[in-house]
Amino acid sequence: MTNNNSLEEGIEVLQQLGLKEYEARCFVGLSRLHTGTAKQLSEMTEVPRTRVYDAIRVLEAQGLVEIQHSSPQQFRAVPLDEATETLRDQYEDRVERLHDALDTVEIIEQDDETPVQQIWAMSGRDAIENRTDQLIEDAAEEVVLVVGDESLLTEDLVARLNDVGNGVDLLIGALTESLQEQIQTAVPDATTFISGLEWLHGENVTEDETAIGRLLLVDRSAILVSSIMPGSKEEQAIFGEGFGNGLVVISRRLMAQGLLTARDPKQ
Repeated sequence: MTNNNSLEEGIEVLQQLGLKEYEARCFVGLSRLHTGTAKQLSEMTEVPRTRVYDAIRVLEAQGLVEIQHSSPQQFRAVPLDEATETLRDQYEDRVERLHDALDTVEIIEQDDETPVQQIWAMSGRDAIENRTDQLIEDAAEEVVLVVGDESLLTEDLVARLNDVGNGVDLLIGALTESLQEQIQTAVPDATTFISGLEWLHGENVTEDETAIGRLLLVDRSAILVSSIMPGSKEEQAIFGEGFGNGLVVISRRLMAQGLLTARDPKQ
């Protein structure tokens, strides 16, 4: 990544964290200087000089910038580690406030008939990982997981799998022996197996074809299946719960292909 690209990415991320464009540009500009004046910042960042002062006041109020009241005034950014920790605290505080606000909202009950079993679509690695973590955490009897792509075996997922309670059967499948060995090392209490689902990838998979990501079945009632899109590598998934026994049994048998019956605690 070039220097200019890094600067622009920094500005974009700061805006996503709540700063306005001029504030983000001024902070990034100051991060490149030991100290700077309004004139220097304006020339470096192309922020109008009069707007530099406004931006600096906001940044100071947020604990991101320090001011020396000399003539002319000098500004400097706080150390990067300190700034990122301050921004993290502010972001987490906003998330907590959002949760507290919406957690008290009254749910409107609808006089619908008994809902049919449904499938919902999801997009985004973070959202799918969070749903995966929640499903595994809520498991009461059994977790069957097939990992189709090594990149999905993250530290967070490994930690969640290792936290599965003693009363929950944990079965983890892989499409290759090398990935199975990696999983067995990372999650020693799991029963691992080579899944028979390699046919989903085909014999000659190319980068232009959609790859299977993860397949998760929890307590034979909640199902999540994801795929990794070619090119963008974005993960997409479908999720459903409360299915009848027929679909669950078929799904589980497909996912657990390769697991010896004698080692299957549910057979």
